[in-house]
Amino acid sequence: MQQAKNLLEAQDLTKIFEIRKGFSSKAFHAVDKANFSLASNTPEIFSIAGESGSGKSTLAKMILGMESSSLGKLSYKGRLIDSLSNREKRAWFFSEVQPVFQDPFAAFSPLKRIDHYLYETAANYKVVKRSEADDYINAVLNEVGLSLAEVKGRYPNELSGGQAQRVAIARALLTKPSLIVADEPVSMLDASLRMSIVNMFRKLKEENGVTIIYITHDLATAYYSADRIAIMLRGWIVEMGPVEKVLGEPLHPYTQNLKDSIPQADPDKSWDKSANLAEMEADEYTRKGCRFAGRCPAVMDKCRQQEPPNVQHLGRAVKCFLYETTN
Repeated sequence: MQQAKNLLEAQDLTKIFEIRKGFSSKAFHAVDKANFSLASNTPEIFSIAGESGSGKSTLAKMILGMESSSLGKLSYKGRLIDSLSNREKRAWFFSEVQPVFQDPFAAFSPLKRIDHYLYETAANYKVVKRSEADDYINAVLNEVGLSLAEVKGRYPNELSGGQAQRVAIARALLTKPSLIVADEPVSMLDASLRMSIVNMFRKLKEENGVTIIYITHDLATAYYSADRIAIMLRGWIVEMGPVEKVLGEPLHPYTQNLKDSIPQADPDKSWDKSANLAEMEADEYTRKGCRFAGRCPAVMDKCRQQEPPNVQHLGRAVKCFLYETTN
């Protein structure tokens, strides 16, 4: 069987929920016509960033097979994720696509020892013989800076937040995945631990050949770790490309707004820009035209009437009328 060109590919991927109010309802596009791909033979860290409520976690659930798509296609190694049976997901997909969630302690029962989860995962996916489980689990824990001796017999509450997140990542690695979907994996950790986890992701990409989807609202860690980034706004991907270009010289007014909201640790560069990161207006998901029109400093009349086009400009994709006539 010929290997698929792309590890993961989204084509006009859409997830629609119904908002009910009284006797009426309105369509709510949590993810709206998302298009992106991750190459099979080129491991990378692909970051998906944006404010809370932008659709990042819904997109993550769709990639993980936890939510089905409403429209469009989402393929893993050339196979539609929505078409996989529960048996196929358990036997194949779930071993190759592994999650790492925001709260590591939520992934573990406080009544079970940490090593129970590691042995259970190794046994369920039959990645190693029972007689070799200790050595294999210890080797995987070593990759995240831990050892089996450190965690064996311990309960989740006996670990620090950083240790628990490392164990969660090790558990994901036990199945030898091709793709890890990390949804806000460092948001509950302090600054020093954040960087250790982010550095670990870079090491896994470079040394293990694992592709990582890194979902975050923290642009600093995204800039440091990612190869490419997609900026989401109310279900849309509004800008996507190499992280140095998107965050270094952002094109979309929303991306510019996000960047301006981050003070720089430089006394010679005063924070003199005004960023409008107010809570989203009630109709931003459902309004006609551009969803950022109510907060955009460059808004035009047509922005309030028409959906902006997807344009290729300066090495990235950008969804904005400002660039529709440029090459």
